[in-house]
Amino acid sequence: MPSPSVLFPPDAARPDEDQAAEPPFFGDLNLDQVVDALLAGRKAYRLRPFFYHPLHDAAAVRYRQAVAQDLENDALREHVHTFATRMRQVGRYLRMLNDLEYPYHIAGWFLEAVLRYTEAVQALADALAEADLHAAAFLALRDYLADYVHAEAFTALRDEAQAVRAELDAIRYCIHILGDTVRVRRCEDEPDHAAEVERTFAKFRRGAVKDYRTPVYVRSGMNHIEAQILDCVVKLYPEPFAHLDAFRTRHPDFRDPVVTAFDREVQFYLAYLEFIAPLREAGLPFCTPEIITDKAIAARETYDLALAHKLVSEGRPVVTNDFALHGKERIFVVTGPNQGGKTTFARTVGQLHYLAALGLPVPGREARLVLPDRIFTHFERAEEVANLRGKLEDELIRLRETFGQATPQSLIILNEVFASTTFQDALFLGRQVMERLLALDALGVFVTFLAELSTLGPQVVSMVSTVDPENPAERTYKIVRRRADGLAYAHALAEKHHLTHDQLVARVRP
Repeated sequence: MPSPSVLFPPDAARPDEDQAAEPPFFGDLNLDQVVDALLAGRKAYRLRPFFYHPLHDAAAVRYRQAVAQDLENDALREHVHTFATRMRQVGRYLRMLNDLEYPYHIAGWFLEAVLRYTEAVQALADALAEADLHAAAFLALRDYLADYVHAEAFTALRDEAQAVRAELDAIRYCIHILGDTVRVRRCEDEPDHAAEVERTFAKFRRGAVKDYRTPVYVRSGMNHIEAQILDCVVKLYPEPFAHLDAFRTRHPDFRDPVVTAFDREVQFYLAYLEFIAPLREAGLPFCTPEIITDKAIAARETYDLALAHKLVSEGRPVVTNDFALHGKERIFVVTGPNQGGKTTFARTVGQLHYLAALGLPVPGREARLVLPDRIFTHFERAEEVANLRGKLEDELIRLRETFGQATPQSLIILNEVFASTTFQDALFLGRQVMERLLALDALGVFVTFLAELSTLGPQVVSMVSTVDPENPAERTYKIVRRRADGLAYAHALAEKHHLTHDQLVARVRP
């Protein structure tokens, strides 16, 4: 039977995890913040390689989308979460063996790991058998587990572990301590004094009372005195401990590789779904995007995921936006006042396409997106003294590298390029860049203060960040499709912060 995976379809190529590196555009799109936040507490699963390798095949994306949609079912997700919790306990017990000293103590925790493993697998198999599944990955996993839990290897492991545990649970012994002498012997039907005390005082009970008992902390370790007592118990009951020894010897590698792979891979989805849960509770929409090939991309009520996560945690509102390209349209040229949400809009477009290429739900009510072969971003960089280049020269070199690698299937996001030069030079260079973009026929977002670039042809769509018409100093953070007006509303913003010429003069005048 082929080994099912919830991340990769059968016969699909898997990424080389040893070569996993953060994509160069992650910082520009704030995707580094998203991945760091959703992977917090999951370091042991080594999930970063999965988030660093987007898919380029639509069928593979839809394979993952179906898994994510099945996990939207609260009951199924809870079963998977319970399975993962038990498997973490299994891993913790097995790692603990390396720190333990006494042989039967080690063997006992090994037995606990096996019992918890068989419990986890059986419960997951039962849950999947009753679940309403649609994803091919889950259906394949259900069939695999159904065969696995009924196979002789698993049933023998489970039954033997339970039998050994039952033998050990049946052991009863007494400890006599006199001075520095400890004697261990079999129990001989001694009365249960705790039960006798409870019966004696039961007649004085007057309903519910406060419980003054203190919980006893159960340690995984064992000191030398406990170990010697255990050695005495082994001598009194050699047969159950011989069975425990034999059990550990027979089953050194009891975990099935498909089960352990699922335990790791499903965390890819659980981590993301847990990350976006507070946003959904705040009323923000998520959707499964349609993957298209004709570049007529669109999204409705979408937003920057990293920014939304921050705003929701602070109890602040999130502004959503729409965008769409039709026919031969390829490039959004975004203009408008500073601090109006232009860069956030550019990041949103990039985030949507990357998250879609991972096969995950994306921010928005609905979306149609492509699978870019690569994403290129060009955001402002601080000057590096070591390279002895000025800011403009550095920008031109980076742009040359981008256009040297980009293809018609790429997504290129440019944010405020040439802001360090004069208006005329910036306009000249901006036109050159736009001509390269148009000739390439790639999808792009160009955030600029040069409104003239928004009218360079039918492939260009003008998007403008808006202000409150009653108070131009107030940004709405709405990015709308309309002709660029070239208004920066800088005076209104300066007036809001008391930084106009007249206001400054009045403040410094003696």
